[in-house]
Amino acid sequence: MRLIAWVIRVLVFVLLLVLALANTQTTTLNFLAGYAWQAPLILIGLAFFVVGLLAGLLSALPAMFRLRMENGRLKRELRTARETPVVAAEPPLPPLI
Repeated sequence: MRLIAWVIRVLVFVLLLVLALANTQTTTLNFLAGYAWQAPLILIGLAFFVVGLLAGLLSALPAMFRLRMENGRLKRELRTARETPVVAAEPPLPPLI
């Protein structure tokens, strides 16, 4: 199974490398107010990939912090539940008639 995973990784890497080498022509990216950026197409694609990755990680931070806090709270509750002695409750007495 590990071999198959590594073969897939190598194939994806080679595919992306061929794609990068095939897209080396200079491209102009026009921004607002007349600004322009000239760079190879693969570099512009990589820049947008990194910006998207950072935006996704930034949007996941609040949920990750909330889950960490809840995990810590649950661990504290579990620790206190394990430390408290268990008192066996006696069954109720049958009714006297």
